[in-house]
Amino acid sequence: MSQVDDLPVIHSLSPSRASDFVQCPLLFRFRVIDRLPERPSLAALRGTLVHSVLDRLFSRPAEERTQQVALSMLEPAWEELRASEPRSAELLADDQELATWLAESRKLLTRYFGMERPEQLEPREREKRIEVTLESGLRLRGYIDRMDVAPTGHIRIVDYKTGKSPQPRFEDKAKFQIFFYAVMLWRELGEVPTRLQLMYLGDGKVRWYEPTEEELRNAESEILDIWTDIERTARSGAWEPKPSKLCGWCDHQEICPAFGGTPPSLPET
Repeated sequence: MSQVDDLPVIHSLSPSRASDFVQCPLLFRFRVIDRLPERPSLAALRGTLVHSVLDRLFSRPAEERTQQVALSMLEPAWEELRASEPRSAELLADDQELATWLAESRKLLTRYFGMERPEQLEPREREKRIEVTLESGLRLRGYIDRMDVAPTGHIRIVDYKTGKSPQPRFEDKAKFQIFFYAVMLWRELGEVPTRLQLMYLGDGKVRWYEPTEEELRNAESEILDIWTDIERTARSGAWEPKPSKLCGWCDHQEICPAFGGTPPSLPET
């Protein structure tokens, strides 16, 4: 048995955690095995808030899905988020910083209405939680922002991104994540989604893919390869750091060997 056989990581994998391992095995360990706390970020908080408003917008009748209604929902959604996560308010130093932050969130919502017309859409699913167990025994899990089903039966997976679209050479992470969702839906429904759509509210750009079954098989194989590497690393206990430009955003530099630190001992199972 590996050192982490009793931990959930051995039994399931999400797109975010798979991406963590690819980025840095030690980061994966810190987040999944050690469960070390991390500082919340205003960017992540804004993403949660904007996703919440867009989700609620589709609960309204079609004629009410307007920009004005969406903007009117922003501050009530923030009050709910602040009540459920009290630490979130600590990120904003004063009323002026809060006003600026909310104004940036309004810009993202306003830009959304230049990208599609929600009054013409009737999503089949929103914030859909999926869990699928592959033949290997690995359980995939995740949340899909939106799933649209056309009268023809064609399926579209939509993922909102509150940042700007990456340059083509840096889009692999977002592409991997949405193909991860597509693999789960394919295995759950037995049907290849027609379109995978990434909506970048930061600059109003859309990236989309029309996957084939062969591409989904390749994506599934990539996921299983990552999982194999995770299991191998867990058995060895050698969670090595993988230094990159992303280290500048990591909360764990003080205990990372790449920066002269010492990780805590692995938890006993």
